[in-house]
Order: sequence, then C-alpha cells, then structure tokens
Amino acid sequence: MVAQHIAFGITAFAMAVAAVRVVTTKNVVHAALWLMLVLAGVAANFILLAAEFVAVVQVLVYIGAIVVLFLFGVMLTRAPIGHSHDLDNDQRWAAAIVALFLFGVLGSVLIDAFHRVHVVPGSVQRTNDVALSIFQTYVIPFEVVSVVLLAALVGAVVIARRD
Repeated sequence: MVAQHIAFGITAFAMAVAAVRVVTTKNVVHAALWLMLVLAGVAANFILLAAEFVAVVQVLVYIGAIVVLFLFGVMLTRAPIGHSHDLDNDQRWAAAIVALFLFGVLGSVLIDAFHRVHVVPGSVQRTNDVALSIFQTYVIPFEVVSVVLLAALVGAVVIARRD
C-alpha cells in the first residue's frame, strides 16, 4: 500500500501543477497539452485503484478524442500560436475568487451529502457490470455529446474558411 500512496502523491502533484499551467499559460496549444497531462494523471490514478477499464476509457475518450478535437479546432480557427498579450483580459483575480467560491460550495455540498457514508473495503465490482451500466445508460447522451462536438468542429471549419 505504501507504493500506491507514493505513486498517487506523485501523480496528484503532477496533475495539480499541470492544472495550474492549463489556466495560466498564454499559449492555447500548450494549454491543450497540459490538459492532456492532467487527464493522463486521472487515468494513472484509475490504474492505481485497479479500475483498468475506466482508465482505458479515460485514455480513449478524453485523451484520444477530446484533446485531439480541441487541437483540431485550434488549428482550424487559425488561433495565434505563441504568446499573445492582446487576447488576455487580465481578470485572473476575479477568476481566482470565483474558483475559490466554487471550491467552497462544492466542498460543503460533498461534505453535507457524504459525511456519514462509510465505504466498505472488499466489495468487488466487475468490469462487465461497469461496462453494462455505462453502455446501457449513457450511450445516448454520449452520442448526443459527440454530435454537438462534431457540430462545433464543423462550425469552426466554417468560421475559419470564411474570408
């Protein structure tokens, strides 16, 4: 268990640093790459929890699809590459205050909802059960989100090609 705790600490630290870099970098491509590092850390934590199926889904859906779609959108919209000071609106302090407020609200809601819940170690959930619950319940919302993302990509192509 000590090795798992150390590995979790390392991945959690790397994810925290990458998450801060996502919102502080001025280069949109670098932000997408930092986001990919955060999502890879989530997949690594799923592997530490012996949830290999969820880790593979994390890699395929989020790293393999969402980040690639984001990078294609950036490339198609001809976003400036590199440091662009004219795209920044200097509202970082307001964003930090809102983020801390949301952290407090989410933390209090989670503590209020789950403070008496005890997790029983040793309960086993099979991959087959997880797969059935995902694909029976969430396949239609997943497809709807896919269509929305495709529409956003087509919109980005149309806007980029309008000259």
